[in-house]
Amino acid sequence: MLITSVNQLAWGDTLVAVLGPDTAAQTTRTAEDIVGIYDETGAALGFNFFHASQWVGPLAQAGQVFLTEAQVAALNEALQQAGLEGTLAVDGSHLVIGKIVGFEPHPDSDHLHITQVDLGDRTEQIVCGAPNAALGQTVVAALPGTMMPDGKLIWPGELRGVASAGMLCAARELAIPGAPTQRGILIMPDDLAAGTPYDAALAAQVVAAQQH
Repeated sequence: MLITSVNQLAWGDTLVAVLGPDTAAQTTRTAEDIVGIYDETGAALGFNFFHASQWVGPLAQAGQVFLTEAQVAALNEALQQAGLEGTLAVDGSHLVIGKIVGFEPHPDSDHLHITQVDLGDRTEQIVCGAPNAALGQTVVAALPGTMMPDGKLIWPGELRGVASAGMLCAARELAIPGAPTQRGILIMPDDLAAGTPYDAALAAQVVAAQQH
């Protein structure tokens, strides 16, 4: 899993690479222009690459970036030369279309539901609290490894003791223009196949149509 982001205004020419969620005990190791963050077992949680353009070229935008195989290979070579443990792997977006194929009340909540979401190649359990969620809907699932538009990172977790492998998204959580302010997940067209990558332009069309 790899989430990479930049913020030229706040960080300058720095690329932040996240491999896993924060842990209670962490250590850092610095070598040349790289800082590595590790958990108590020594597993890499992430890296800060300073003067990142020397390896990956200019990255002008702010927010999440998706690196090419060549860029990831250059960063891995830099880690090896710096003597820092850890390896990056090419990763894409984890925002995908899902189909709710299972839906039951949460045993310890009066508003949460346990959904089973068909993702095309597998089915994952996601706990959802949206009041409009229902069996059979086509939805946008933010799977572990997703960076949301507001910078929030999605990891596997639990909600009131029930495992949840992601989040079903509202239009406002996806930062879609004109998104309604009331609570509720975004319902996508049923003809979209489970596992299809999320299409922001299509989602914006869906939101616009729902306003009329």
